[in-house]
Amino acid sequence: MATIEDVLPLGSELERSYPVHVHGRLKFRVKQIVYVAFSRDETVMEFAFPREERDALVGGQPDKFSLPAPSDMRFHWVRARLSALEPAEAREFVVDAWRMVVPLKVSRAYDLAHPDGPG
Repeated sequence: MATIEDVLPLGSELERSYPVHVHGRLKFRVKQIVYVAFSRDETVMEFAFPREERDALVGGQPDKFSLPAPSDMRFHWVRARLSALEPAEAREFVVDAWRMVVPLKVSRAYDLAHPDGPG
């Protein structure tokens, strides 16, 4: 069972990333782009995810994942119940979301420094 503490360090450890609080919610940003956001009660993690793959993710594991709010459907975004994720899985989603908003050279440098992944 993952908790916010499992992924919290990534918000400031990933290159160009920083954590912010907006309207009582913790979010991870690169510049002004939000790539991860947590519910106020920290039980739900929303994260950047390829739009063309999200129906398969949500449909394949509806106990873990759900689509974003209707107002956010235009974005590359999905939700997960943290308690349904394993810690390593939650970290992997955060890193993959971060990859979507940083330059490819930054993502590749991370891969070289972390050959075994974010686990």
